[in-house]
Amino acid sequence: MEEVNLKKVIEEGALIIDVRTVGEYNTEHIKGSLNIPLDKIEQATSWLLKDVPTIVCCETGNRSGTAKKILEKHGFKKVYDGGNCNQLGKFGGGSCPIK
Repeated sequence: MEEVNLKKVIEEGALIIDVRTVGEYNTEHIKGSLNIPLDKIEQATSWLLKDVPTIVCCETGNRSGTAKKILEKHGFKKVYDGGNCNQLGKFGGGSCPIK
């Protein structure tokens, strides 16, 4: 599998979705990221744009991996597992294109 340059994906305008709880997100998050807790991600597939590169992140990488699978199941092709939000945040903020 090809390694993805997440920094480049972010620089090109990717949506960053933080799948942690609201409380975790409110404590600290990546500027420009969107908080959609993992238990709400499936519902969000009805209004998220499928053609926008999307990076999912969480605390350890477990929830983001699950979120990636859910999004892919709903037809998202450009979805990437960003793992730990703190590490991902070092690359800069995201954009928030939604429909």
